[in-house]
Amino acid sequence: MAEKIKEPVRLRQKTLTNGNVSLYLAINMGSGHREYEFLRLYLIPEKTKADRVLNRETLALANSIKAQRIVDIQNGAHGFKSNIKEQTHFFEYYRALTEKRKKKDSKGNFSNWSSCLRHLCKYEPRQNITFADITPQWVQGFKDYLDNEAEAFGCDNRKRKEKRPLSQNSKQSYFNKLRACLRQAYEDGIIRQNPMRGILGFSTQEGNRQYLSLDEVKAMAATECDYPEVKRAFLFSCLTGLRRSDIEKLTWEEVTVLNGRTRLVFRQKKTGGLEYLDITPQAAALIGERGPAKPTDNVFGNLLYPSDTNDNLRIWALRAGIDKHISFHCGRHTFAVLMLTLGTDIYTVSKLLGHRELKTTQIYAKIIDEKKQAAVDNIPSIF
Repeated sequence: MAEKIKEPVRLRQKTLTNGNVSLYLAINMGSGHREYEFLRLYLIPEKTKADRVLNRETLALANSIKAQRIVDIQNGAHGFKSNIKEQTHFFEYYRALTEKRKKKDSKGNFSNWSSCLRHLCKYEPRQNITFADITPQWVQGFKDYLDNEAEAFGCDNRKRKEKRPLSQNSKQSYFNKLRACLRQAYEDGIIRQNPMRGILGFSTQEGNRQYLSLDEVKAMAATECDYPEVKRAFLFSCLTGLRRSDIEKLTWEEVTVLNGRTRLVFRQKKTGGLEYLDITPQAAALIGERGPAKPTDNVFGNLLYPSDTNDNLRIWALRAGIDKHISFHCGRHTFAVLMLTLGTDIYTVSKLLGHRELKTTQIYAKIIDEKKQAAVDNIPSIF
């Protein structure tokens, strides 16, 4: 009877308290000694078809790593320097990281990972490349592609009247996604050296944050809008600083009254942070009465699609005598500038906006500084 050969590496599973299943390798080092390698890969409860697809991809990646470890052991036993980990397929690994962000991170971050993947595929048509092919020259080539060749909307089937290069911030975002992927591969032991080392990324370009003055907000409030729900939601943003995404999902159970003041207790859609925001009586008036609405009902009705909303906002603004190219997010900028103009300290404004870092709020302080400088420049000559 043939002797059963034991696998030197076995893929095992451990159920965690949150219901996920952690995948790890049990490696037989000989003489009854085992080592364990936790892969930082997890199976999730399968509630949808997407969950099943994600789990299949995760298992495939785990089995690929297992195969690599077996060859590592074999090569080591014969005195060869192992580089089998670097034979992991780059695009499979990147896609696995992207899928993890579908539920873990915000929708925007997942979309950025997906967009970067489309640009990576356009830059590198070989879908079977491994991490051994990802050299510093390859990384620099991708950076040059983003800087000189990549186009906005160039990776989908939509036709455009004219080609537009990527914005500076898009270049930075996509290059940072590759950076994060290679950093994770290094931490996972797939690559021995990070090919990103020594290659500088793209700098951030500050955007022009359009906002309304207090008089302009008053003018819009006094002007009729073709869609009352758009008017109500936008003015609410100007008075609270809430993003469109948080206004859309605001429910009545998140509206409370504490010591005679209306307070919102909600979780930001973008960051996931829990926020406690006391609002003004005017903002509370825009919310209106709850009436027979259920706790889970939305406070604001269905808004138009973002592009339609912005088109209607511009028509409404022109009707109010305001010739500015505004969007719904302009309401958040308006709130920040109004707070700083009225003398609110920048730390408090940062907390009201739900910013994680103070430097994000400091961008608005620069706007106030420019207004002060412009005011000083208006002083007439006295000699």
